[in-house]
Amino acid sequence: MRQNIPESYQAIVAAPGFCLGIRCDDAEIHRIAFLEAGPELAPTNALAMEAARQLRAFLADADFRFSLPLRASGTAFQRRVWEQIAAIPGHQTRTYGELAKALRNAPRAVGQACGANPFPLVVPCHRVIATGGGLGGFARQRGGFLLDVKRWLLAHEGH
Repeated sequence: MRQNIPESYQAIVAAPGFCLGIRCDDAEIHRIAFLEAGPELAPTNALAMEAARQLRAFLADADFRFSLPLRASGTAFQRRVWEQIAAIPGHQTRTYGELAKALRNAPRAVGQACGANPFPLVVPCHRVIATGGGLGGFARQRGGFLLDVKRWLLAHEGH
């Protein structure tokens, strides 16, 4: 079930088994949200159109690199975690523990920051996995369609 009505997004892009909701103004992306599969919503402004184009490009080619203006958000620690996640090369993963060690913090704190990521795919939190190769959680969920999304994204990138 969708958590937000489509009118709260400036665009919705369909993906295999899910959708991506884009919230933005004319200058910055405020949020990209995973939504259950449903209808697309045509972009309502130029930035939403560009974000939709870039998301579709990534969905077609896992090597696509994003260049979107992202609104500054999150705590200082969350931003440090997101910077580490954004530095994970395509087709690679890191564990929560590896990121925690690099940040001198606890894996659970890294997982919580991962779950708070407002820009999935652009900041590829799906590349962060549990020690031993398990999926771990995703977007603060331990089950449901979001773990299927994480599986699809990792497979899309050849993991």
